[in-house]
Amino acid sequence: MAYDPEIDGFITNVVQFGSHYRIEDMERLYTADQSILFVAADQTVARAPREAMMAEFAARGAAGDAPLSTEHKVLHIEQQGDHATAILYRRMSPNHPPAMYELRLRKEQVGWQVAGETVIAWPRAEDAEDFLPPRGR
Repeated sequence: MAYDPEIDGFITNVVQFGSHYRIEDMERLYTADQSILFVAADQTVARAPREAMMAEFAARGAAGDAPLSTEHKVLHIEQQGDHATAILYRRMSPNHPPAMYELRLRKEQVGWQVAGETVIAWPRAEDAEDFLPPRGR
């Protein structure tokens, strides 16, 4: 499926700027109404607004925290007009489990921006089968 090739570079910037706590650069990458959804093992969903996410990254940078890992792999990008969804494998530390990130992108006047994210623990390979159970007959 074809999509705007600018999305590839945009995703690289999201990973690079965030991993190095480059808040001024990050500000350009996210819509004003952006939020992140975290899906927990107990099936609860926590929502973090843009302000909380930016504050956390700013605090890490101000504290002198080491950069996060930039390890990621884009698994899929699908575009529908000025909206796109990107699915990423992402590991922010070799000592921390990976996660699947769904980035919901929106093309604004300034270019592509992240309008929302969903973060889910990386699926166990042995659980990755068809989403429907087998037919009864």
